[in-house]
Formats: sequence, structure tokens, C-alpha cells
Amino acid sequence: MIVKRGSVVSHAMAQQWGTGKVVEVNDIRATIRFSDGMVRKIISSHFADLHPADPATYLPPVKELKGKGKGGSRVGRPRTVKAKKPLVGATTG
Repeated sequence: MIVKRGSVVSHAMAQQWGTGKVVEVNDIRATIRFSDGMVRKIISSHFADLHPADPATYLPPVKELKGKGKGGSRVGRPRTVKAKKPLVGATTG
């Protein structure tokens, strides 16, 4: 099979990966984002294991939200606020 950027493929020896979209190709390897969420690099000697797949079967992996950034919810132990100690020898005036 001729592997080109943007092609939708499946790997004959790893059907559990699902279908994948080729995101980068060079003479040595192809980088493919599979439906299981993993990005895999397939060496050119294994291009024969890649087969064309129906583009409708490719489901881009869903990004998981980590809760960081604006609007994220905090998970874990709540913060404790320490009381401030008065300065020793400080005068109030």
C-alpha cells in the first residue's frame, strides 16, 4: 500500500488499535493516530501490514480533560489556610 498523509488505514496485525489516520510520512516511517487514542510510528518495512480503511470508520480519539486551566474543578484535598503570626518587636502606631 502507498501510505500518504491524510490516508485512513488499519493495521492487519493489530485490529484492536482500530482505524488510524496518517499524520506524517517519510522514507523511514509513518506516524499514525489510531482510534484507541495512541499515536504509533510504523517503520516502512511494515507498510505492507497497513490496509486502506473506510474514512467513516475513523473516530478521532477524545481528549480527556485534566481539570487544569480556566474553569477546571479541583480534585483532592482542600487547601488549609495558615494563620499569620504577629511580628515580634513590631510596634503599632
